[in-house]
Amino acid sequence: MSATASKPGRETAEAIEWLRAGPPLAELKTRYPQDWAKVSAELADIFATGKPEQLQTWLAGLAAPLPAQARGVGRRPGRQQLESAALARLIRHRMAHLALKGYVLSAAAGGKGGKIRFNWFNGFVAQRLLFAHDLVRKPVSMAWFRLFWPLLWQKNLLMPLVEAKGIYCFYSRPLIDALARLIDGRACLEIAAGDGTLSRFLAEAGVPVSATDDYSWKHAVTYPDTVLKLDAAQALKRFRPRVVICSWPPANNGFERLVFADPGVELYIVIGSRHSFASGNWTDYRAQTGFEMMEDEGLGRLVLPPELAGTVYLFRRP
Repeated sequence: MSATASKPGRETAEAIEWLRAGPPLAELKTRYPQDWAKVSAELADIFATGKPEQLQTWLAGLAAPLPAQARGVGRRPGRQQLESAALARLIRHRMAHLALKGYVLSAAAGGKGGKIRFNWFNGFVAQRLLFAHDLVRKPVSMAWFRLFWPLLWQKNLLMPLVEAKGIYCFYSRPLIDALARLIDGRACLEIAAGDGTLSRFLAEAGVPVSATDDYSWKHAVTYPDTVLKLDAAQALKRFRPRVVICSWPPANNGFERLVFADPGVELYIVIGSRHSFASGNWTDYRAQTGFEMMEDEGLGRLVLPPELAGTVYLFRRP
C-alpha cells in the first residue's frame, strides 16, 4: 500500500491520526513500501554526493506545504490529488527523519546493528555531570563540566542515547541564570516544552514561567503534570505572555510563526542549533519583520554539550 494510492477523506484522516501516534520506521515501511522505496533511493543518492546541504534542501522540500494549484482545486479530482500528495509527503518526511536518526544511532554504535552503551567510567561521569538521577536532568556546573567532559572518550554516544527520550541538549547553571536575567520577571511561556526541564529550572531561578506542549511526542516523552497540554496557539491565547521560550523547536515547524504574530510578545528566546536544518523554522525567521533577530554566542557556549553546536537566538521587538 502506498500513500500515493490512498483514497482521500476518511482513509486519509485515519492515516494522519495513525502517524500522530508515532509509529516506528518498520511499521511505516510495511504499510507504505512504495514510499519507503522512494525515500531510501533519494537518501542513497544524497549520501553518494557527499554534500550535506543537499540533505537540508531535500528535508525542507518534504516539510514544505504543497503549492497552490490554479486548476482542479475547486473540483473533486483536484482535492483528491492534493490530499493524496500531501499525505505522501507527510509519510515520507516522517520516514526520512526516522531513517536519519537510525543512521546516527548505528554510526555512534560503531556499525549496523551495534548496541550503544557507555562503559562504567563514561557512564558514571556523564550521570554525575548531567543528571540528578536516572534521566532527570539537572542544571550543569560549568566548572565540573570543563574539568571532566574532556576525559570522556565515549562522548559521541551521549546524544544518540538520550534523544530517544526527547532530550536534545543540557542546560548549564550559568545559562539558566542568564535567561532569568533576560526574562527579568516578565510573564514567560515555554512552548513545545517536552518533559518541562527548562521551565523547571527557570521556575527554580524565580522566573514566572508556564510550560506547555501539544503532547504529540507522548510515544517518547513522559509529560509531567507541570506541562500543560496546549498547542502553541492555545497557550499564547491563554497566557498572553510577554516572553516566549522554546528549546530545540522542530525544523520547519508550523507554530513559531504564531509567536511572531502575537502583538503582546516582546521577546522570543530560541535554544537550538547553529545548523538551520537541525532546528527552527528558518523560513519564518527570515520572513518575520516585527522582531530584530540576533545570535547570542556567549549564551550559546552555555548550551551543552558543545559538540551539538548549540546556540541561543534572541528575537526582540523594537
